[in-house]
Amino acid sequence: MTESRLPPLAIILGVLGLLPFFATGLLSVGTDSLAQHLGALPLIGYGAVILAFLGGVHWGFVIEGDKEPQERRRLLLGVVPSLVGWAALLLGMLSYTDLGLLLLAAGFIGTVVVETRASRVDLVPRAYLVVRWGLTTVVVLLLVTVLFIRLIGGHLAF
Repeated sequence: MTESRLPPLAIILGVLGLLPFFATGLLSVGTDSLAQHLGALPLIGYGAVILAFLGGVHWGFVIEGDKEPQERRRLLLGVVPSLVGWAALLLGMLSYTDLGLLLLAAGFIGTVVVETRASRVDLVPRAYLVVRWGLTTVVVLLLVTVLFIRLIGGHLAF
């Protein structure tokens, strides 16, 4: 995989993609219990969608790449983030919201770790990985913070 810079628009859109995490994260730790539940479900839902997107990125790498022996494994691994996101969403819908948040955080961490390993064998561009680590760090910190606040029974008044 060639070492190229990401287009500035990709970075801007990645950063803007954090806004729904912050908005729904704040709502899910508000003072109203209904708003907390209603905020947590969109948070989990958006996280599930983004995990699915991250898996799809790897399908794009396979389509563009030329490393045939690894294609099958990469395509299969590209599906895993979608399944993790779906499981987290299902947990949230079944009122296991906190477990869903924890699973999402694990899914984001697992995805970026796999991508890091893939970059060592030139399957993921370094520029992509740098942006992914930055965005993943913010997302995981937000998910863990929301989870912690919810677990201690706290809330934010705003």
